[in-house]
Amino acid sequence: MSDLLRRAASRAMIALIASAVLSFAAASAQAMKIERVVSPGGIEAWLVRDPAVPLIAVEFAFLGGSAQEPPDKIGVSNLMVSLLDEGAGSLDAKAFHAQLERKAIELAFRTGRDYIRGTLRTLKQNRDEAFDYLRLALNQPRFDAEAVERIRAQIMARLRRETTSPNDIASRNWWAAAFPDHPYGRAVNGTLDSVPGITIDDLKSYARRMLARETLKIAMVGDIDAESAGRLLDRTFGGLPAKPDLKPVASVAPQGLGRRIVVELDVPQAVVAFGGPGVGRGDPDFFAAYIVNHILGGGSFSSRLYREVREKRGLAYGVTDSLVWLNHAAVLLGATATRADATGETIEVIENEFRRLAAEGPTEDELRMTKTYLKGAFALGLDTSGKIAAQLVQMQLDNLGIDYIERRGGLIDAVTLADAKRVAKRLLASGLLVTVVGRPKGVTSKEGG
Repeated sequence: MSDLLRRAASRAMIALIASAVLSFAAASAQAMKIERVVSPGGIEAWLVRDPAVPLIAVEFAFLGGSAQEPPDKIGVSNLMVSLLDEGAGSLDAKAFHAQLERKAIELAFRTGRDYIRGTLRTLKQNRDEAFDYLRLALNQPRFDAEAVERIRAQIMARLRRETTSPNDIASRNWWAAAFPDHPYGRAVNGTLDSVPGITIDDLKSYARRMLARETLKIAMVGDIDAESAGRLLDRTFGGLPAKPDLKPVASVAPQGLGRRIVVELDVPQAVVAFGGPGVGRGDPDFFAAYIVNHILGGGSFSSRLYREVREKRGLAYGVTDSLVWLNHAAVLLGATATRADATGETIEVIENEFRRLAAEGPTEDELRMTKTYLKGAFALGLDTSGKIAAQLVQMQLDNLGIDYIERRGGLIDAVTLADAKRVAKRLLASGLLVTVVGRPKGVTSKEGG
C-alpha cells in the first residue's frame, strides 16, 4: 500500500472510531438523570445521583466577581476568594488545611468577571465534615492578618511575573482596549498598584455583599440522595444573607474594532490576541454562531485558521478562537504566537479568513461535520463527576433549563446552511481589535477605521 493510501486509510479509521466514541458519549449524556432538589429552607440544587462511585462533587456559584468591585479596589474579589480556605471559624489557616488534608477533602474557590465559584470534592464517608468546612469557609471566614499578607504576597508575585509574560500582556491590553471605563476592562486578579491597598475590612465587606442565597446556583453529583442533599444545603448555605448588595453593570459592546496595539517586549516570538463582537448565550443565533466559530478557529486541528496559518504556511504552531459570553457583553476572542518576521503575514491571514467566512459562509460539508462533532464532543466533557457538576452550574447560570442536555442535539441540528451564512456575516464582518506583544518586524500600532 502506498503512503498516500495508507494515510487516507488511517484518517478514515480515525474518523470511524471518533464517530463511534462520540455517538456512545452522546448516548451516555442523554441517559443522565438530573433532579431538581429544593431544601426545606428553599435552597435549590441540581442533583445527579450515582451510587456506583463513593464520591460527591459539588459546584456552586454566586453572582459577583470583578465586575462588582469598587473601582479603587481592583482585585478584591480575587484576594477574598483566595482567603476563604485560609482559616474559618475556630480554625486558623494551618488547622483548616490540616483538617481538609486529613479527610482528603478538596475545597477551592475562584473568581471571574461575573461570578464567584467554588468546588467541593469528598468521599461519601467524609461527607458531613466536608460540608461543615464549606459552611465555615462561606459563613465564618477569618481573614487573619498573617494569611492576608501571605496570600497578598503570592498574588503580587504572580502579578509581577505577568508584567513580563507576553500572553498576559496581550490579553490584559485587549480587554482594557475593548472595554475602557467598564469593569470588564479591568484586570480580574488586580494590579500591582491596587492589591496593596486592599484592607481586611474591604475583604469582609465584599464577602458580605456577594455571598448571598438569592444568586446562588448549586449542583451535586455522586452517591447522595435528594433528602440528604436538601439537609446539607440548608446546613451549609442557609446561614448566608438572603440577598446580595449588587451594583448595576452596564451592557456594552467591545470597542476599538480595526485598531492594532503593539507592545514592545524582548521575547523570541510575537504573541497576537485578536477579537471582536460575539453572540450572547441567550441569543437565538447562538448555536449558528457556535458552529461558525468552530469552523473558523474553535476546531483546533480542523479549523480554517489552523489550516491556513499552520498547515499551509507554517506561520504558527497553533491558533484558536472561542466565543466568550458574559452577563453584559459577548466577544469572540482568539490568540496565536509567531515569529517576529512573520507577524504581519499571520495577522493578514487571520483577518482574511474572517472576511472570507463572513462573505461566503461555511460549506455544506463543514456544517455537517461540525454538527456531528459538536453533538458528541459535549458529552466527552462529562466524563467525571466534577465536570458534570460544573456543567450543571453553568447551565443554571445560562438559564438553559434542566432538560438542556436532552434538547442540545436538536438545537444544533436545527441550524441551517442559510442560518450559518447569515450569522457568519453578523459575527465576523465587524473587524478585529488586535494586540501584539514582542518585537514584530514591520508591524506597528494603528487606530481603528
